[in-house]
Amino acid sequence: MEMYRGRAPLRVSFAGGGTDVSPYPEEKGGAVLNCTIDKNAYATLKVKRDGRGATHVHSLDYNLSVRYDKPDDLVYNGELDLVKAALNVLHAKGGNGQVRDSLELFLHSDAPPGTGLGSSSTMTVALVGAFQRYLRETWTQYEMAELAYKIEREELGIKGGRQDQYAAVFGGFNFIEFSGDKTIVNPLKIGQDVLNELAYRLLLCYTGTSHYSNDIIERQQASYTQRKVDTVSALDATKQLAIDMKNELLRGNIDEMGKLLDAGWELKKKFTEGISNLQIDTFYTKAREAGALGGKLVGAGGGGYLLLFCDFERRANVARAVNESGGEVVDFTLVMDGVQAWPVRSSS
Repeated sequence: MEMYRGRAPLRVSFAGGGTDVSPYPEEKGGAVLNCTIDKNAYATLKVKRDGRGATHVHSLDYNLSVRYDKPDDLVYNGELDLVKAALNVLHAKGGNGQVRDSLELFLHSDAPPGTGLGSSSTMTVALVGAFQRYLRETWTQYEMAELAYKIEREELGIKGGRQDQYAAVFGGFNFIEFSGDKTIVNPLKIGQDVLNELAYRLLLCYTGTSHYSNDIIERQQASYTQRKVDTVSALDATKQLAIDMKNELLRGNIDEMGKLLDAGWELKKKFTEGISNLQIDTFYTKAREAGALGGKLVGAGGGGYLLLFCDFERRANVARAVNESGGEVVDFTLVMDGVQAWPVRSSS
């Protein structure tokens, strides 16, 4: 029996999120600044060349196992739809020979969906990576990211942008530009001293709530399409802020991060309603009072993880305020690796 494992890193978004969501990038061009972290999604693929074409999926996070006896059983009904969409698209890539193989999938993520770290897209990228090894394909990084985008956005119809797929595939600190049908990933050469200091000044905090980004993004798209002034101007300013933050980081101006993160958070709340709420606002206010210089939710909004930039002398105070507010500080480091996939030797 053959076995392959894919691993893709989750990301934190610093600036520009929302400008990668259609139709904004096609019309005006979008830009985001993000970096991958040491939290991952894993997809393990067992292949049995028995001609039966059955698929057995195990979600280790939810203790859920589902069997599909043939590819035609992979219909969307609200249960593991993202996995089924990936299988439908990737089966087509493999052709009839691979469709007849029986597959067993084991899925695990260091962060559940709805936390704002791009976990759904990252799991899709991990699946693409595992299938690339199984199918012996030579997809480029751009092709892998676009394939993951197709699975989520086109095959399944989940609302969202492109930054999560590209971050998970490429890894590292990237300034990513979106325009029309073209995406350009610009890896940033930030000095190690700057990266070390930035990582020390950041706190990643779970607010204790999750979000359903599909609804928020759908409202944002509608507001932009209707040319609502607040939405359009906030998206324009957010793109410029991503450029400014990238430039400050390249110059090593760490202290500008707090101010820019705070400005970005105020802009983000103007995209549409539901980005923040009383609980998130209270959480953020208490963190600021304790010594956070700025911060933002790292996803579309509504809940999940909050990224805070701290005065280093008051970092412990901010962490204490987070815990006292019902949140949880999560240890993390910035990492430079993107998706990885490899064959696994097994005695079974």
